[in-house]
Amino acid sequence: MDEQTAGFSDRHQSSNAQPLQPARRSRRRWLLWGIVILVLLLILFAVLRPHGKNAGGWHKGQTGDVQPVAVATVHTGDMPVVLQLLGTVIPITNVTITPRVSGHILDVYYQEGQHVKKGDELELIDPRPYEATLAQYKGTLAADRAQLEKARVDNARYQTLIRQNSTSAMTARDQEFTVQQLEGTVKFDEANVRNAELDVMYCHIIAPVDGRVGIRVLDKGNYVAAGQSGGLTILTQMEPISVIFTVPQNQIGPVADRLREVGELPVEAWNSDNTQKIADGTVKALDSQIDTSTGTVRMRGIFANEDERLFPNEFVNAHLLVNTLHNALIVPGNALQTGPDGQFLYVVQPDMTVKDVPVKVGETDDSNAVILSGVKAGDRVVTDGVSHLRPGQKVSIPDTSTNQTAAAEAQTAETHHRHRNGQQSTDAAKHSNDPSAPDAAGNH
Repeated sequence: MDEQTAGFSDRHQSSNAQPLQPARRSRRRWLLWGIVILVLLLILFAVLRPHGKNAGGWHKGQTGDVQPVAVATVHTGDMPVVLQLLGTVIPITNVTITPRVSGHILDVYYQEGQHVKKGDELELIDPRPYEATLAQYKGTLAADRAQLEKARVDNARYQTLIRQNSTSAMTARDQEFTVQQLEGTVKFDEANVRNAELDVMYCHIIAPVDGRVGIRVLDKGNYVAAGQSGGLTILTQMEPISVIFTVPQNQIGPVADRLREVGELPVEAWNSDNTQKIADGTVKALDSQIDTSTGTVRMRGIFANEDERLFPNEFVNAHLLVNTLHNALIVPGNALQTGPDGQFLYVVQPDMTVKDVPVKVGETDDSNAVILSGVKAGDRVVTDGVSHLRPGQKVSIPDTSTNQTAAAEAQTAETHHRHRNGQQSTDAAKHSNDPSAPDAAGNH
C-alpha cells in the first residue's frame, strides 16, 4: 500500500512539472529582450548626450542668445541710375556692292578684310563695249550738231529774205521748224552720250564710304549682270558704329525726360557675359514708336569704335546712365530682407539687439540700394548672419578695433589719393588680412 501510494505521488509530481517548463522559457525570453532594449537605450543616450563645453554651446545655439553678424552703416552718397539692356551692334552704313552694268570682271583691287577709303576703286568691269558705245553716240551728236548749225544759218537767210519779200512765208516758217527739230535731236544725242559715260563710269566699282571690305563673292574673270543678287562684296562702316538696344515702355518716360533735359545720355557697351566693358558711347534719340509685340522702344547708341572692338551683329549689354541721384541714403543690397509685409532691414539698436524696420526702396544696382524712408544716415544694418535673426535678438559684432593708432596713421597717409564714400564693407573684404583695415561698421 505504501509503495502504491509512493508511485502515485511520483507520477503526480512529474505530471505537474511538465506545464511549468514553457512558462520558464517565456520569462527568460522576455528578460533577454529587456536586457537588449536596455543596452540599446544606454548606447543611444551615450551617443546623443551633450558632453562638457559643447553641451552649453548646443543649448545656446538652440535658444540663439547671441548671434554674431556683420553690419554696414547707412550713408549718403551719389547713386547712378543705370538701365542694363540687351543690344546688337549695327553698322551706321552697310553697303552691298552691286554691279550696275554687265560684263566680265577685269580686275579686283582690294584684299578681303581690307580697310578702304571713300572713292577707292574696288573692281573693274570690262569697259570696252561701253567705251565703243560712247564713241558712237559722240559721233552722232557731232553730226546732228553740224546739221543744226546749217539749219540755223539757212533760217537766218530765210528770215532776211522774207523781210525783203523775196521768199514765201511758208518756206521761212518751215525752216524755223527744221531748226527746232534738230535742236531736239541734239539734246537726245547729248543724253545718249551722258548715259554712255555713266556706263563707262559704272565699270569702275568705287567705294561709297570708308569701311571694311568683306569676303568677295566673285573673282576676276567672272561675268556679272547688272543688279546681280548677292552683289560683289559687302562694305561695312566700322568707325563710328552703333548699338541698337530696346528700352521697356515703363522706362520710356524717365529716359525721354532726361534726353530732353540734357540732349544726350552716356551709354556703355559690355560683352555678352556682362563681365567686361568694351566701349563708351552716347545716345541722342528714341525711336518714333513702340514695338507692340515686345512693349519696347529702340534706341541707337553711337560709338567711336576706333579700336574696332565692337563688331557688326555682335550681341552686347548696353548700360544706359539715365540719371545720378545725389545725397541719397544708400545701403548694401544684401542688407535688404523680404517679409510678408514687404522689404525691411535689421537695424542694430544701442543695446545690441536688432529691430526689423520696414523700408521703402528706390533705385537699386548690383551692390547698393537707395532707401527712401525707414532709416537714417548712421544707422547700422545687418548685412550677413541674418538667417537666425529674430526681432529683439542679441547680436555681437566681431571686434577688429585692434591697432587703432596704426589704422589712423595709415588712413591719414592715404587720404590725399584714396576716397571711399560708403564702401566700408568693400574695404573690409579687400583688406581682411590688414590689421589697419576698418571694421564692418566703418569704425577704426
